[in-house]
Amino acid sequence: MEIKYWSDIACPFCYIGSTRMKRALKELGLAATTPLEFKAFQLDPTLPTTTKADMVTNFSTGHGMSRDQARAQMNQIAAMGAEDGLKVDLINAVPTNTLDAHRVIKFAATKHDADLTERVINALYQVYFSQGESIADHAVLTAAAVKSGLDATEVQAVLASNQFEQAVRTDEAEAQQLGIHGAPFFVINNHYGISGAQPYDTMVDALKQIQAKEVEA
Repeated sequence: MEIKYWSDIACPFCYIGSTRMKRALKELGLAATTPLEFKAFQLDPTLPTTTKADMVTNFSTGHGMSRDQARAQMNQIAAMGAEDGLKVDLINAVPTNTLDAHRVIKFAATKHDADLTERVINALYQVYFSQGESIADHAVLTAAAVKSGLDATEVQAVLASNQFEQAVRTDEAEAQQLGIHGAPFFVINNHYGISGAQPYDTMVDALKQIQAKEVEA
């Protein structure tokens, strides 16, 4: 089985959904034999790298709701993440452009070490949702990447260039071609799709059904 999934570091449902998918794969004994490929998907590619707006303002404006409604919804998302053992502090997250974070992930993937890439992805999620730091800040990105096992000089060189930007755009173009308009979105064996942060049991059942169909085929 092969799985590729479109995701954004600034997307709480991507963080939650991918965590559930990984847990489901482990439960079914598929984790060791199932490549899980992270595909770049920017929820809002128009965001600047620096802004004075806080996340509550950004969220309420983007979703057409009051600040109180935004806070309530963001607290619901935090509770949803907590059910999966994740800290999802969206209220204190920094609204920013995620292109450079995606470029770092693409660079990590060139090392052909799935565990390393996974560590980088998780570190960036934690920077964004747990530490309230900007994932457009090159110093922050470098520190997270180095902590995950990448070389500081190499990461800095990537960030100082436009390396891997085209790879990010290619992922986004592929999503458009497939009719994917939101994240997370999981594509299994290039045929089956699972959209959103589905409940854990739903993901387990979906994987079991796909397994059965593949055996029948």
